[in-house]
Amino acid sequence: MTVQATQIRQKDGIFYFASYRAKDLLAKVRFISRFYGEGEEIAPGRIAEDDDIAQFISRIERTDAAFQRTLSRAKVRQLKNFYETAVTQPPIPGTVLLFTSERLNFRSDGDGGVGHLSEPNAKFLIIDGQHRLAALNFYLHERPADAATINVPCIIFDGRSEDFAAEMFVIINSTPTRINKSHLVDLYERVSWAAPDRKFAARLVERLYVEGDSPLRYRINRLGGRSQRDKWVLQAEIFNELHRWVRGRWRSIQLAGGSSKEVPRYYGMVKDFLKAARSVWGDAWGKDGYMVTKPVTIKAMIRVCADLARDDGENEDGRLARWEERLAPWTEMIKQFRDDGFYERFPARGEVERVARIHRELARAAKIEVGKRT
Repeated sequence: MTVQATQIRQKDGIFYFASYRAKDLLAKVRFISRFYGEGEEIAPGRIAEDDDIAQFISRIERTDAAFQRTLSRAKVRQLKNFYETAVTQPPIPGTVLLFTSERLNFRSDGDGGVGHLSEPNAKFLIIDGQHRLAALNFYLHERPADAATINVPCIIFDGRSEDFAAEMFVIINSTPTRINKSHLVDLYERVSWAAPDRKFAARLVERLYVEGDSPLRYRINRLGGRSQRDKWVLQAEIFNELHRWVRGRWRSIQLAGGSSKEVPRYYGMVKDFLKAARSVWGDAWGKDGYMVTKPVTIKAMIRVCADLARDDGENEDGRLARWEERLAPWTEMIKQFRDDGFYERFPARGEVERVARIHRELARAAKIEVGKRT
């Protein structure tokens, strides 16, 4: 099945706007929290153990006061009452944000980005709008004729990673009564249910931000950090790269002694790598007009760091000098990383593909074998 939709492009991102009849939409989404009406309830759907994003969101909701049962019930009741009393004012003027990890097919009907979008095999996850849709569900049961006149505007994100959806959820839910968006990564360290590998990666990010010998000290945007200096990369972005590396090595990390021993060792490797990179990039490091310390390149360099550490990370003695020599060919690439024409020199369909391309180019120049991404 397909739905008429408008394709929207913003920078490297592509998403879709669509409108669904209330009854049709409610059949296409899954709730991951329990909601209550008058004598009715919406039980949360079963969440698969490997559905990290749904697990992430449901656990946040269980730990945040805004999603406790009494407040949730009151909020749903207020929204349903608004649907009942709103006549000339649209009951749901804001969009509901939906997510599917499936890549949907879009067939354009011509100019303007309008066309037809395929629908996922599984139900959509609701990134933002669970309370509005829960209230709509109860309203539909009580006043089906009235609810039949409601069409719900939706923004659909498809084919993205669980990290994208988790970050989107936290940023959207950043009102004073909900979790603060700066907690996206900090949360992993502070709640008991966070996976050990995620806590490990969060500790690496923390050290990169605070340690005096870190080339990224105060350059990571923690959305509320102490420093007012210019930031280079979002905390969530660098966390994602470090977590992928750590996750792929988790068994060996555990065997080597776990976080207490391995966090300092992994921090040492990242620190030495970034120092070596800073040395070979020279004046282009952190300089306006160059993309060397922009997120797309920093993420690619972290991937090269993981590749290099796999082959030559154990011996700390002389490591910085060895890695400076290994990365020396990057000096000849500095012109390629000028702002002007950068996106033409590294063409891609989006940032994910561009990071992968830069990763390959940097690794090839340094004669470093690219490892399999997890």
